[in-house]
Formats: sequence, structure tokens, C-alpha cells
Amino acid sequence: MPDEAEMIRMYETITIEEAQARLAELIGRLNPGEEVVIMEDDQPVAKLTRQPAGQWPCQPGSAKNTPHWMAPDFDAPLDDFKEYME
Repeated sequence: MPDEAEMIRMYETITIEEAQARLAELIGRLNPGEEVVIMEDDQPVAKLTRQPAGQWPCQPGSAKNTPHWMAPDFDAPLDDFKEYME
């Protein structure tokens, strides 16, 4: 169960004038499941919510036939860590 701070974060009210002035910021800080209720004359007129993330763009096996390059010494100890390797 969310604590009080999380409940306040999940549901915030803001005036329509403030929403117009800070729309990009409001959208940028919203997480899925959170909402901002936009008020006009102390009455709710709109609700701003964040869409859940869509399908992950990477699919399993999508790089299967893609050539990859790896340095021949990729697993060689780094000189910076030589004292820790002794």
C-alpha cells in the first residue's frame, strides 16, 4: 500500500493557468499511474496522465545475424587495476 507521500505524488491538483505555463514540465515528471487534476474555479476540468510504456523496442533475437566486433584483449586486466589483481 502506498504511503501518504506516494498518494500525494500520485494525485496532484493544479490550476489551469499554472498547467498552461508548466505543461512540458508536468508531462516530463509524470510517471505511469500518476495523474494531475487540472482545476478551474475550484472544479476539476481535466486530468493529465502518463501513458504506460509501449512495447519494448528490442525483441529477443533481433540482433541474431548482426555482426558484432569485440577487441581481442577485451578481457585482459586493466593497468589501473593491476595492484588489486596481485
